[in-house]
Amino acid sequence: MVKAIVGANWGDEGKGKITDMLAETSDVVIRYQGGANAGHTIINDQGRFALHTLPSGVFYPHVTNIIGNGLALDIRKLVDELHSLTEQGVPAPNLIISERAQILMPYHVLQDTYEEERLGGKAFGSTKSGIAPFYSDKYAKIGVQVCDLFYEDRLRERLEAALSIKNVLFEHLYHKPALNADELMEQLLALREEIRPYVGNAVGFVHKALKEGKTVLLEGQLGSMKDPDLGIFPMTTSSHTLAGFGCVGAAVPPTAIEDVICVTKAYSSSVGSHTEPFVSELLGKEGDELRRRGGDKGEFGATTGRPRRVGWFDAVATKYGCMVQGATQVALTCLDVLGYLDEIKVCTGYEIDGEVTDEFPVTPRLMRAKPVFTTLPGWKCDIRGCKDYDALPQQAKDYVDFLERHIQCPITMVSSGPKREEMTYRTSKL
Repeated sequence: MVKAIVGANWGDEGKGKITDMLAETSDVVIRYQGGANAGHTIINDQGRFALHTLPSGVFYPHVTNIIGNGLALDIRKLVDELHSLTEQGVPAPNLIISERAQILMPYHVLQDTYEEERLGGKAFGSTKSGIAPFYSDKYAKIGVQVCDLFYEDRLRERLEAALSIKNVLFEHLYHKPALNADELMEQLLALREEIRPYVGNAVGFVHKALKEGKTVLLEGQLGSMKDPDLGIFPMTTSSHTLAGFGCVGAAVPPTAIEDVICVTKAYSSSVGSHTEPFVSELLGKEGDELRRRGGDKGEFGATTGRPRRVGWFDAVATKYGCMVQGATQVALTCLDVLGYLDEIKVCTGYEIDGEVTDEFPVTPRLMRAKPVFTTLPGWKCDIRGCKDYDALPQQAKDYVDFLERHIQCPITMVSSGPKREEMTYRTSKL
């Protein structure tokens, strides 16, 4: 069977912890989209880790970890991440890099950086990791696959075709130096030798595992709001962040996905441009306080270090996010963070042009939305580390019940802290 762990919101929901937990009972864990532009923070007995490309199953020796064909593979960052794990005492993981995965090239990073500079005040807030140019090239059919590294004539042909376009952009649009195919070839051939032991037929491996009854875990990056089709376009990422894309990016059949676990925080957070509409945002001292207390070490991006925007739980966005993901259950993280509050607000509707709705709108209407809040009592105590849902304060359980009713999806897991074992389980009331 296949399980997918995905984000209900803007990303940074705490998926790494949930994936780390469920990987223990899985046979295969696959990263199927995105790249090194976002990270998963994992805290376990071996330490604290921020994974950017490697699947979260790397801490279990029985798990086969796969870099799927839908991922934007920055080989240098992957190799550095592997070295970082072993330097911290983690055994080298079982890893397969799909021979069909495409390579994020140095010129993708340059193009991403140059374009953000050109846009100036209208920039998208990119992490400048090369993700948008990578996916643009993939669908324009000028990308380079991992398998091309092992056929040097083809590799040079692919590089020269790409550079004939890139160098026109670099020289005449961005007024930057042209790139040299010989230098790129040399870099790629060196990187090829570093990943050679891991490259394989991931598609065949996954289908064989499913025939043998193995459990496969799909690990999503970012969340529903960042999907280029169903998210807040154009303030999105450039890969599909939905569980359904796992059928393409991990090459699993649609009929095999039986469980979609949507992860959401007990409040809202987002890394991205301040031009992006964020209806329930908390500003000023209240926002600063929530940002300071949030997450594991405050609300700052695992990859970028950028301060995240924070706000009250947005039930309108989360209901929509769970719906488009096809969620079968929800994991609620960071409930412990809210223990300092006397009252807690939940955004239960949007007022748009004088009308209130609980349906998530398209971007032009979203930009005019104002939050409609419902205020609930806080529990005013520290619940961090609680492992028994029934032992939580009644106000905390009432808060979870309220969220579940509004997002219309069963909340089965409630996290009480960033560590793997800081988790409670509940029976849905839906």
